[in-house]
Amino acid sequence: MPTPDFVLALRERVGHELLWLSGVTAVVLRDTDAGREVLLVKRADNGSWTPVTGIIDPGEEPAAAGARECLEETDTVAVPEALVRVKALPPMTYANGDRSQYLDLTFRFRHVSGEPFPADGENTEAAWYPVGAMPEMSDEMSARVAAALTGSDVATFDS
Repeated sequence: MPTPDFVLALRERVGHELLWLSGVTAVVLRDTDAGREVLLVKRADNGSWTPVTGIIDPGEEPAAAGARECLEETDTVAVPEALVRVKALPPMTYANGDRSQYLDLTFRFRHVSGEPFPADGENTEAAWYPVGAMPEMSDEMSARVAAALTGSDVATFDS
């Protein structure tokens, strides 16, 4: 996974110390004749299925970061409909010893255009899955998708 330049610059100063970072999860949904589908990606680093995720750049609006990540990772255009979950995740340690903790902002997105594929090398697969037939995901990722599906909006956006 490519590390954003601003994180690399911070790491030069703080080494492996814990960094507090803002992250975004884009749960992209579309309705088809067969029913509702969710866009999922299979991560190249660990083989896990997840919605689209990423780090929010300094000064970037979180919903815009989600849309950017969708385009970068899957070559799809999606628009935010609602902020559905805000959660501080537990600290984590990467294989190189870097420690991070994320504030995840999960948004429900509506698909606009594009057929997904792993566009930037961060993922090995990108595909639509019927809501009732998604691949196995971690409890945390399942909770993010569930928040988008239940419609428990924290904040909504005008289209």
